[in-house]
Amino acid sequence: MRTYLAVVDDTPEAEIALRFAARRAAKTGGTVLVLALIEPAEFVAWGGVQATMEEEARQRAEGLVASASGTLLEEAGVRPSILVRQGEPVQVIRELLADNDAIAALVLSAAASGAPGPLVSYFTGADAGKLPCPVMIIPGSLTREAVDRLS
Repeated sequence: MRTYLAVVDDTPEAEIALRFAARRAAKTGGTVLVLALIEPAEFVAWGGVQATMEEEARQRAEGLVASASGTLLEEAGVRPSILVRQGEPVQVIRELLADNDAIAALVLSAAASGAPGPLVSYFTGADAGKLPCPVMIIPGSLTREAVDRLS
């Protein structure tokens, strides 16, 4: 089954990219794997404080993904798989792509203005030709109607 890997965060453009991925999955008989990333916390001298910070980050990410998955099911009829991972974002995504042959595309979002984010920059950079699947970059300036028309 064709799987679209959509990386989400709390930005408006991530919501646009997720909508695109869900609509493509619905039209192609595929599914969506929603990935929320928790970047490693900087070292804190007190272990309890660091553990609390990491748990709060995980809860925020899980809430974000749960909200997004409800929207996907409601609007596109797609029940996504949900994954929350902690680690360096590029490394986590590269491992997912290497370990999952069903991923047909990596769906990333680009802000409506300004420089591309670190994931877009990396996955469209020097190693882009070595990826096991296409990268779809969804412009954050697209309206919901534009996404629906294009997907």
